[in-house]
Amino acid sequence: MTTGPDSATAHDAQDDEDRLEVAVSVLGLLADRTRLAIVRHLSRGEADVTTLTGATGAARPAVSQHLAKLRLAGLVTTRKEGRRVVYALRHGHLRRLVDEAMNVADHHVRSLPPHD
Repeated sequence: MTTGPDSATAHDAQDDEDRLEVAVSVLGLLADRTRLAIVRHLSRGEADVTTLTGATGAARPAVSQHLAKLRLAGLVTTRKEGRRVVYALRHGHLRRLVDEAMNVADHHVRSLPPHD
């Protein structure tokens, strides 16, 4: 095994590639209106399919399919509460990502000036 500055640089480059692939995957999942609405609602707290169906306006089977994709991607967690399955975001980074996307949308929709 080689160690030193060159191997560290190669390792960092591979880590960066891996991170980019994961980021593209996450952003791709969020590039669907229903999934984005689900994640946005879950950023406020846990919810079941019935609640998410009402919040998104999508059909129950569609919400269930989107939740399955989000769960398989590791973005949401589930827990049983009696016969109900309750969904939650896996971590706060996803909430902040959606918040920032909505802030960008606010600037476009409301013609707000740019800022840092």
